[in-house]
Amino acid sequence: MLSTLIAKADNRLAPRLLVLLVDLAVTTVAFCSAWLLRFNFHIDLSHWNLFHLLLLLSCRLLVFIQLRSFSGIIRHTSLEDSTLISKAVLISSGLTITVSFLLRHILHDPALYVPVSIVLIEYFISTVMLIGSRLAVKWAYTHMLSAVVGEAMPVLIYGAGTLGIQTKEALQQDRARKYQVLGFVDDNPSKTDRIVHGIRVFNRREALSLVKKISPKVPVQLILAIHELPTDRRKDITEQFLPHQVTVKIVPSMQNWIQGQLSSQQIRDVRIEDLLGRPVIQLDNESVCLSIQGQTVFITGAAGSIGSELVRQLIRYQPRTLVLIDQAESALHDLLFDLRQTMSYALQDTELIPQIADVTDKVRMKHIFRNFKPDYIFHAAAYKHVPLMEIHPYEAVKINVFGTKVMADLALECGVKKFVMVSTDKAVNPTNVMGATKRLAEMYVQSLNRSTSGHPTSFIATRFGNVLGSNGSVVQVFKKQIEAGGPVTITHPDIIRYFMTIPEACQLVLEAAVMGIGGEVFVFDMGQPVRIADLARQMIRLSGFTVDEDIKIKVTGLRPGEKLYEELLCSNEATLPTYNPKIMISRVVAPQHSLMEDALKVLGEQMQLGDDMELVSTLKMLVPEFISNNSIYSALDALTGPVGSN
Repeated sequence: MLSTLIAKADNRLAPRLLVLLVDLAVTTVAFCSAWLLRFNFHIDLSHWNLFHLLLLLSCRLLVFIQLRSFSGIIRHTSLEDSTLISKAVLISSGLTITVSFLLRHILHDPALYVPVSIVLIEYFISTVMLIGSRLAVKWAYTHMLSAVVGEAMPVLIYGAGTLGIQTKEALQQDRARKYQVLGFVDDNPSKTDRIVHGIRVFNRREALSLVKKISPKVPVQLILAIHELPTDRRKDITEQFLPHQVTVKIVPSMQNWIQGQLSSQQIRDVRIEDLLGRPVIQLDNESVCLSIQGQTVFITGAAGSIGSELVRQLIRYQPRTLVLIDQAESALHDLLFDLRQTMSYALQDTELIPQIADVTDKVRMKHIFRNFKPDYIFHAAAYKHVPLMEIHPYEAVKINVFGTKVMADLALECGVKKFVMVSTDKAVNPTNVMGATKRLAEMYVQSLNRSTSGHPTSFIATRFGNVLGSNGSVVQVFKKQIEAGGPVTITHPDIIRYFMTIPEACQLVLEAAVMGIGGEVFVFDMGQPVRIADLARQMIRLSGFTVDEDIKIKVTGLRPGEKLYEELLCSNEATLPTYNPKIMISRVVAPQHSLMEDALKVLGEQMQLGDDMELVSTLKMLVPEFISNNSIYSALDALTGPVGSN
């Protein structure tokens, strides 16, 4: 093993040692050239002093080693490397003059003094030769590589700033693929029609004209290389270039670069999430940290899309213990493995405790509460797929209603500080079983808060719409359909939905948890609604295909329980603002807890009978605004009415 380490060290050291020796040889040539220039190419050995050269080489060797000017990778020579070489040559030249001056006066020997004129001439020659030799090697390497990798891929880089230049260099250093940078594109008039690093800068109109000439024959890539490019501008650029068979890619943020360096492999395709997102949310991170740090936190549904992201974000606030509750064994195992691989640095102060458990199992949950004594609970466990729950109302009621009841009751019993329920916009004027069960769960949580005045537990509900990238989301479905060659299926040409990203949703849940005092139903600003048909077309184009030519869009009809338009508020609700403009409080009337207990007792009895029609009929009486849409349960709507009032 020792021999292996020595061999690896030698492999790293040998190239650097060679560069250092070459640099000293260049210094020797530069000194001799300076000596000749100083004496007008008149060779008189009486003027020659070998000590002068040896002193210069010694000073230069000392400074080169100290500044490590020889350690850069020559084929990747950059402006920073050139600056470092210039600095090293300047310092070593100054050191040579200083040492020779001191030796002359200490030893009283004029022959020890190196003439300043020779050192100055040598400085300029060395600087040019050292930097020039590196650039020559870089140029030769780039051209040799271009000859090997074959036909070039035409590329336009959107952004002529520092990131755009770094992107160009990363493409040129790619060993596996040859790129031809056609030009930079920039919206800044002061940059357009100029030359940056030998490449012309176009405005957007000129770039589009260039693409139209090239793209029918050769595919063109457009790489977005602008720091913190606003979503609306990113979307505008993408929509302009996509119809011309252009593949749009994006440079990742600097914190995701490998060891601070950008490589061409990190430049990824623009995803639909990049076009549907909104500006970064400003959170009160200090308040979240003060609330969560050092606490014990339960997350139910921890292996799901929302639950797992909540776990990742909570870890950053250093809770003492995170108890991850889920009945999906494999998914929970995968989450733990991923967290220990990617967030080990943040887990030093936090203990992760996985618990495979069913939230409807009260005995099991009691044991977990007793063993770990939670301070906060984020209840994300739920069944969420509308069509499946429409044919499995028993399971929807069992998990979404009675699972929430078990967790909320135990939270109250154990004196938990805050219980945060993750709900959905489908609970608003529900048209399906899933939405109705989530609304009933909201009502029960609110009733607990109303009935426990003075109790330490605050019960909070949070509502938001569709989450991009979550398991089973429309985006995931479309991706699979596109990969399979189509068709992409939509249920109705006019159907719209609200979207937000998983991290954004979880950030707002945490913020709502901190600001909530109990009894609130927090509603999140979901931005502008998106037509699903437009979403499908955009995803097909982003994948490099032509809509209705390469991949068709097929309308299949609304599914049972599905709405055309999602809503954020019930017809009898209004909102109150909070200090965060992205979060509002829905003004809903909390039902009495005794009525809710009686109602859920009736619902539980219906579950024992195993009759789906009777079960959904009871659910409709408990949630009066539940009107089925495109469902077998629509026949019940004329027969139901509320079982009581608040």
